[in-house]
Amino acid sequence: MRKHELSQHFLKSPKLALFLIGHSNIKKRDIVIDIGAGSGVITAALAKRCKKVIAVETDHETAEALRKNLKHLDNVEIVEKDFMEYELPKEEYKVFANPPFHLSSKILHKLDEAQNPPKAIYLILQKQFALKLLNNDRHYTSQLGKQLYINYAPRIRLPMRPNYFTPPPAVPTVLLELKRRENLPE
Repeated sequence: MRKHELSQHFLKSPKLALFLIGHSNIKKRDIVIDIGAGSGVITAALAKRCKKVIAVETDHETAEALRKNLKHLDNVEIVEKDFMEYELPKEEYKVFANPPFHLSSKILHKLDEAQNPPKAIYLILQKQFALKLLNNDRHYTSQLGKQLYINYAPRIRLPMRPNYFTPPPAVPTVLLELKRRENLPE
């Protein structure tokens, strides 16, 4: 059940989630965090593609539905907690999520500033926000974009259509990829 105050826009289709994950570097050996897992469409698709999925969901009713929907998957851990209070894994991990749009900046700050930041981040974001994270001459680059650019190579992987979601977002959305740079200075 969608809650307007949480700015939730759920992906409609498991096939679409698999298609999007296919545009990532997520592999069978990976641990992946799904932030704001919602009904579990992305979580279930990730479970088919990786070793373990950690589905973080703050809303109690939604987390209950998530447990019910995914009880048959033994490689999914459901964490009912605000992601901002969640302790990130000590082992290597990646992130693939469709988080509430109003939390995008906070989530990216937390991931980038973590003691053990993710190897790759894939987020469905508002296009206008995502463009500000790209470090180029065609668009304004935000302070967060400049900060992320030190550790990550950002790029927009795919534009998203409003009819991919329920309810459709009122703004254009994209799948953003942030791949951790190799050979970072110590």
